[in-house]
Amino acid sequence: MVSSSLSIHLLFLAFFLLLLFTPSLSHGHTYDPLNSKPVITHHGGPLLTGTLNLALIWYGNCGRVQKSTIRNFIKSLNNEGSRTSLQPQVSSWWQVVESYQSAVPRAVTHGGHRSPKIIVQVAKQFSDRSYKYGKILTTVDLIPKLVHDYTNGDPHLIPIIVTARDVTVQGLCTRKCADHGVVDNKPYIVVGNPETECPGACGWPFHQADNGPKGMVLHPPNLNLAADAMVIALATALADTVTNPLNTGFYLEIQMNPLGPGSVCQGIFGTGAFPGNPGKVHIDPTTGGGFNAHGNKGKKFLLPAIWNPKTSSCWTLM
Repeated sequence: MVSSSLSIHLLFLAFFLLLLFTPSLSHGHTYDPLNSKPVITHHGGPLLTGTLNLALIWYGNCGRVQKSTIRNFIKSLNNEGSRTSLQPQVSSWWQVVESYQSAVPRAVTHGGHRSPKIIVQVAKQFSDRSYKYGKILTTVDLIPKLVHDYTNGDPHLIPIIVTARDVTVQGLCTRKCADHGVVDNKPYIVVGNPETECPGACGWPFHQADNGPKGMVLHPPNLNLAADAMVIALATALADTVTNPLNTGFYLEIQMNPLGPGSVCQGIFGTGAFPGNPGKVHIDPTTGGGFNAHGNKGKKFLLPAIWNPKTSSCWTLM
């Protein structure tokens, strides 16, 4: 009887420790991509196709390295390089996003060929060093005003708000590291800077995570934690926005909180990923930075896993 009671006690203790040390890979989401199989479906709405004209809005005193790193990432999306280019390329990751065009029910097939290209280009840039709307941006009030202010209602622009380290964005850090929404039936993206406010939530794997096992920490490939973490966040939000621009596209329904193809695979950067370990990545022999993609002007990036509609699983470049 004593032995039986002891066994039950140890079983409960083991279960408690398992809960305690299981990381929140999705920054507040209750979905675990490592132990669950997502089912992302199309909900009848449009996707973004053709040419995406981005309006980059640098809100606050954004750093030079952060600006150049984000711009180079965007330029890398359609830069396929040559057969002799270093692999893998950022454009290979983007091709998975493009493949969602063929995953729409009753979509026109392309004879086994890849889906049409989605061209991404920076059409306009704005800088607001005056913090016109303050240092706390709310999604219901201030972000729509900011979007209106800089796009003037232009339906052909997709605003991407990139914030400085001393700006707080409602909903970021606690639940996600970037967000996308709709203003006047037009999508927008906002990317937060985790350097000061939440490096342990949105800086991993370049900073020790707040929750879960204290495992491997990588050096950022561009030697700037904020810049490289913001590329991961932007890549996630961009994939979600293209495939679900008006909240009627591709997403996983989970507790009234839809997760897109990027968000559903958070915490995975390479094959073999597990809690506390991002998975297989390259290590730059010169800088020591961890990366999995080559891009524009020889730049290197660490890109997140994305849900591949062809394999119905989280897919990584390595």
